[in-house]
Amino acid sequence: MVTTALRAYHCWAAARTRDSTEPISLGTRTAPSPRLALRWLRNRTAAITAQLDPPYARPGRDWLTDEAEQEKALALLATGHPYRVTLHDDRTTYVIAATPPRTAAW
Repeated sequence: MVTTALRAYHCWAAARTRDSTEPISLGTRTAPSPRLALRWLRNRTAAITAQLDPPYARPGRDWLTDEAEQEKALALLATGHPYRVTLHDDRTTYVIAATPPRTAAW
């Protein structure tokens, strides 16, 4: 019998500065479906983007309004592939990702 946790999508966000050796967690969540995993990705991307200076926020805002890319992300997750959004500012890299069941993370 497969447990619910094994069938859930693992969603996570992390930041890593140029000087850090370990990523800093910016949140995790399990989602029971690819659509809910994508919703979490959108919400975390919006929250992180809102805290970045405008030039650095632009890729996140662009991703959030790109319907074709949203559909691609959903299709990838639904077919068992991980999906991630990566944002940068001058000192930090932010990764927001969803990993399907039984797929290795980052």
